[in-house]
Amino acid sequence: MNLYVANKKYVQLTAAISLAVSFLIHFPELVSLSGIQEQRTLFPDMSLTDVLFEVGYAFLSLQAIFAINTAVFRFNCVDTRITWWKVILSFVLAWLASRMFGEAFVYLHRHFNVPAIDATVHHYLHPIRDFMMGIVVTGTCYIYYLTNQRQAVLLQNGELLAENVRNQYQALKNQMNPHMLFNSLNTLQSLVRENPERAQDYICQLSRVLRYTLKEEDSHAVTLREEMEFVEAYIFLMKMRYEDNLNFTVNVDSRCPEYVLPPLSVQTLVENAVKHNEISNRKPLAIEIKTERADDAFVLIVENTLQPRRTVYSGTGIGLANLAKRYKLLFGKEISITEIDGRFRVCIPLVKP
Repeated sequence: MNLYVANKKYVQLTAAISLAVSFLIHFPELVSLSGIQEQRTLFPDMSLTDVLFEVGYAFLSLQAIFAINTAVFRFNCVDTRITWWKVILSFVLAWLASRMFGEAFVYLHRHFNVPAIDATVHHYLHPIRDFMMGIVVTGTCYIYYLTNQRQAVLLQNGELLAENVRNQYQALKNQMNPHMLFNSLNTLQSLVRENPERAQDYICQLSRVLRYTLKEEDSHAVTLREEMEFVEAYIFLMKMRYEDNLNFTVNVDSRCPEYVLPPLSVQTLVENAVKHNEISNRKPLAIEIKTERADDAFVLIVENTLQPRRTVYSGTGIGLANLAKRYKLLFGKEISITEIDGRFRVCIPLVKP
């Protein structure tokens, strides 16, 4: 619907400009119609019908030139990238098309008696009018393209801001909700009784998790090094809770630490695996975090054995969808989600800073 409205506005804009320019480039002829002396000297034997046919043909020519430029260079599409050489080519195409349509009108006048202005001064004005029509068509299309790009950037920034706020809220809620605090306090209580030194380590890692969440609330992207330092603390908490029933393997390429990704990306994937899979003595859960080279880029993979819970987890269901949308808005990239041979795998692109 939005695309239809945008195209409708584009057509209306080009029609209005074509009509205005058609009258403006024939302004001398229109003015001369009001004075008998001017008609005899500059435009002899010219009638109102001749002028109106010229104006009408100019309007149709401009509409056709707009359509040709739009079809070739796609000025009305937001995803099109218009460079200066395309603008120059657009002008040349519009100028040549204007000349071609002008010659076609002369041919129609001479062979089919289509009303037209035969005055010598009128024919001398044709090259100037062809140049003006080329400038008008290219200028209008390019200004419309720049306006569309600016609106698209504003819209994306608005969506990104809303998505970022939503993600911050969800991340903070996940970290600070009563259920997590209850589990953390239970674990901490056990550690205080059984192993005070490990209890201190647990408090330190919990502090790192909460500090990172608050620190990155205004960031759109973090380095893989920062994210993995946070994930290390988060894994420590999960291991304290599930002990030997939860196993992690981390293998990150040494060339990747400075690549960037949205904050809390890896934590979201680890949390997703923990929430939706059974973790018990009978079925320990294995989660692997690694980087791989794909084509000329690196991807980070979080993979786990697929062992769904018997009882469905009643979460918000926005974790992976939220991450996918943030990647699309921030970097224009897609994440990959697959289930193969009893393993659940999510691949997220790593972006060069």
